[in-house]
Amino acid sequence: EGIIQGLADAGYTDGKTCKIEFVNGQGEGETNALAAANFVNSGMDIIIAIATPSAMPAYAAAKDAGIPVIFSAVSDPLGAGLVKSFEEPGTGASGTSDGLNYEGQLRMIRAFQPGAKKIGILYTTSEANSLAQLGNYQALAGEFGFEIVAIGITDASEVATGAAALVAAGVDCINNLTDNNVVNNFAMVTAAADPAGIPCYGSEEEQVARYGCIASETLDYIALGHTTGTMAAEVLKGADILAMPVRLVNESEPVYSSINMAKFGIELPEGYQGIRERNE
Repeated sequence: EGIIQGLADAGYTDGKTCKIEFVNGQGEGETNALAAANFVNSGMDIIIAIATPSAMPAYAAAKDAGIPVIFSAVSDPLGAGLVKSFEEPGTGASGTSDGLNYEGQLRMIRAFQPGAKKIGILYTTSEANSLAQLGNYQALAGEFGFEIVAIGITDASEVATGAAALVAAGVDCINNLTDNNVVNNFAMVTAAADPAGIPCYGSEEEQVARYGCIASETLDYIALGHTTGTMAAEVLKGADILAMPVRLVNESEPVYSSINMAKFGIELPEGYQGIRERNE
């Protein structure tokens, strides 16, 4: 939604002044690669790729064809090989990076569960953004008195067993990343965690509103998308993508779901009264 609005605000309205072709990559490498190849073969003027699993194959397909790629919500574009630096990408790709508020998230979990010791994290080993996020949580967890218990998986078929392993490890809660594979199959996580009385925390508010997480220190992803759409419009108007800096969006706010919290007998702690509520 944000990308479409950002393009429209710059004069690129689908069906009027431009044509936008949508493909849902479903978080699958093969599907994303096929979509990217089709975009290149169709002679698209620009490819906009949302999240790392879409951005990497889009860039791989487009770089030799000279088609610019604007990525959105890629947590670690350097680690994903999309840019040479944030300041001067120099590759034919640029876009927006979602800088999660790791300290805010850990502070929130400590407030909601004062006695918690172990935070479980399920992540996909092939997702560069997940590896970067996990590393940041591991680096900061000790400052808040937490131990991170991390379980790596390779694909959707391992989400259920990975979630069960976290429960078996005795974690006090599960902190979800923006891991596309895990998010797309998050019902398997809550299916294991809820009966064990283990609350889940999300990385953005849709994980709270739709997927059963009790709270999140969340970014505004529509605003991030708007910035992405604005950048795409600048490139369409002639801006040099080789020199277009990656834009980091990292302003956040806590959100919660009273419905999801009630399942665990958790109430809003001091300092979080009055924060925004998100229920589906």
